[in-house]
Amino acid sequence: MRVLRTPEDRFADLPDFPFEPKYVEIDSGVDGGVDDTRLRVHYLDEGPADAAPVLLMHGEPTWSYLYRFMIPSLVAAGHRCVVPDLVGFGRSDKPGETSDYSYARHVGWMRAALFDALDLRDITFFGQDWGSLVGLRLVAAEPDRYARVVIGNGGMPDGERPLGEAFLAWQKFSKESPAFVISQIINGGCTTSLDADVLAAYDAPFPDETYKVAARIMPSLVPTGPDDPAAADNQAAWRVLDAFDKPFLCAFSDSDPITKGGDRVLLRRIPGTKGQAHTTIVGAGHFLQEDRGPELAAVIADFITQTPATTR
Repeated sequence: MRVLRTPEDRFADLPDFPFEPKYVEIDSGVDGGVDDTRLRVHYLDEGPADAAPVLLMHGEPTWSYLYRFMIPSLVAAGHRCVVPDLVGFGRSDKPGETSDYSYARHVGWMRAALFDALDLRDITFFGQDWGSLVGLRLVAAEPDRYARVVIGNGGMPDGERPLGEAFLAWQKFSKESPAFVISQIINGGCTTSLDADVLAAYDAPFPDETYKVAARIMPSLVPTGPDDPAAADNQAAWRVLDAFDKPFLCAFSDSDPITKGGDRVLLRRIPGTKGQAHTTIVGAGHFLQEDRGPELAAVIADFITQTPATTR
């Protein structure tokens, strides 16, 4: 496996991002392969070390920078924030070939980092986009590690339902477009217009096209039919979530054509959603953390207060 690592000077002086980078090393062969390459996974760990973790997982093609407006609010409320970069994104290592990536590997890489290396427990999880696709698989894998879950603009497709024309167009664009400018993609998924220095921060992990392999392939890894390689694993995960009765909140935005209506599946199937104060983040696009970060952080903090963890 050929692994790229973004030079550290690319991350110098990013606006509103004073957080200390932290790293764990994991085995790249988490899916039973024989590759013994080690991968460095970056994460942020802010707030009191003895507090229960709030795990914030980004999607594609963003990185932990997406949570810079949420971390201070959650830390001020007394919470510990753990924010990893998926392999292929941010400060995490970036395998250089399309064949290096699969849905199963992304789940395995994060499981190795968050469970095996960091041993997170009593987790409040928030996921969006691929943060949800990977994160909900982790919830299903080890539900006892979690106290509660919040999903915004995300889900876990299992190949049994059509994903809509907007997503299929995004899949096609990611594979075929000659230009794939990360910052423009993110800016297009926001209701706000991002400043030049913020756009540069989103481009920082990707010095050139060779670093964008994960960003290009990720949309194609989402199961769109029952024969997809990840469909059976997601269906198995759903069987766990169909019985997940810990507090589960939906906080989708009102202006995201990609995931619009996706909360209906979660609300219908997951027992923990019953009786919760589900909310809509008004005025936010696909990247609601960018558009309405402090508001979303307040929703998560209030949810933690309203749903004290119980011993099971």
